[in-house]
Amino acid sequence: MKGPQYLLLVLAGLVALGWGLPAAHRWPSPRNLLPSLLALLGIVMMLLGALLTFLPRFFME
Repeated sequence: MKGPQYLLLVLAGLVALGWGLPAAHRWPSPRNLLPSLLALLGIVMMLLGALLTFLPRFFME
């Protein structure tokens, strides 16, 4: 069963989101693009990891 290995993707997304959101509000305007994009990537990673955890063969069918 390959489902639980995708929980690491959820955890990595949570870490990226947890760092990206506060950093995007603290950093000055031209530099806040990097943490904002990282927060968005964290959301995508969390959703993809949750999808693959519960439906591991989702993209194969």
